Amino acid sequence: MQTKRAQEEERPRTGERIMAAISRDPLTAPHAVRNDSILAACTAAVALVVALLFDHGRRPDALGWTLLLAAHAPLPWRRRRPLLVLLLAMAPVVPYHALDNNHIAPVAGSMVALYTVAATSTPRRTLLLGTVLIGTTLTMNALTNPDGIVELIRITGWVVAVLFLGVDVRFYRQYVTAIVERAERAERTREEEARRRVAEERLRIARDLHDLLAHSITLIGVQTSVAAHVLAADPERLDRATVAKALDDIADTCRTARGELRTTLEVLRDNGGPGDTRGPLAGLDGVPDLVETARLAGARVEPAVRVESPVPPAVGAAAYRLVQEALTNAVRHAGPEPVVRVDLREEDGTLHLSVTDDGTGPTPGGTPGFGLVGMRERARSVGGTLDAGPGEGGGFRVTATLPLTTATREGTAG
Repeated sequence: MQTKRAQEEERPRTGERIMAAISRDPLTAPHAVRNDSILAACTAAVALVVALLFDHGRRPDALGWTLLLAAHAPLPWRRRRPLLVLLLAMAPVVPYHALDNNHIAPVAGSMVALYTVAATSTPRRTLLLGTVLIGTTLTMNALTNPDGIVELIRITGWVVAVLFLGVDVRFYRQYVTAIVERAERAERTREEEARRRVAEERLRIARDLHDLLAHSITLIGVQTSVAAHVLAADPERLDRATVAKALDDIADTCRTARGELRTTLEVLRDNGGPGDTRGPLAGLDGVPDLVETARLAGARVEPAVRVESPVPPAVGAAAYRLVQEALTNAVRHAGPEPVVRVDLREEDGTLHLSVTDDGTGPTPGGTPGFGLVGMRERARSVGGTLDAGPGEGGGFRVTATLPLTTATREGTAG
């Protein structure tokens, strides 16, 4: 019962179906010939009844009936060739009226053909057609019925009314089509915007995971190498304290990575519900921890942070990730015990970041990674710029400028 009621509610009402039929382009309507054949049969039946029952001119004879039915024969193809169908319908109507047969009988079919031309042709052609039809009517009426002024006015009024109706329906269809096209364009724009946002979100997730995992895995690899070197260097004089410290450092790095990964996932989920959250991602206050971690991996880091003004969370998170990636690259590529200088300073409302090392830089011919690409994308996400390349005195240098009055939304660089 409920299903049947739901189907009845979803079924379009009669008024909605009528408006849909009016709005539809007649040249592309489905089953056009079939429907117009039914319409032609109905108008022909109406013409026969009117010719038999109404006394408006003499009752048609055999020739009159033939001409009357011939006027309705082209109507099934009125949508495909509107003007041609009108001419074919008018051809038998003219001698039909000239023989003074019932003048009302062919009106319905003639008006259908005339309306179709007006609804599918240009206004100029419709105006020209109306002028020709009214002129022909005046000529025929002057020849067959010079005193029928009322009849002339009535016929002219019908012609003008049908032409105006066809033109009005044509403009209405154009209006509906324009609205539909505008809605489709708006829908495509929304879909493109949604795809763009999804792509940006995927890129942001890729940057976050790369920065986090690459940094942690690099440190774990360095610390593991230290432990392996101590174990293999002189097994008889095993430095248990060094091995234990290296393993403890690995455990600390794993715990830190797990905590950052959890924080990153919580920020990305951002479901707004209660939970054991750990606050926003680290900003400039997390740079000392990065420096200490890099020192544990063997780098000699010289930090200099000179930022007095409050830093927007998005900019602070971006700076943190840039320093993290730059230190990770220095530990991986700069050679053993590199000297790394980290400089953060504020100048004219801009955060200037610089990370330089005295190492050898990446191995030539190595497989390029996503680190530098992600760093540039992260800097651009808060309206900044980044340059990276060999330093003037050797080593590698990363510099970035990040505006402190960024217009990006919070958390974009997280």
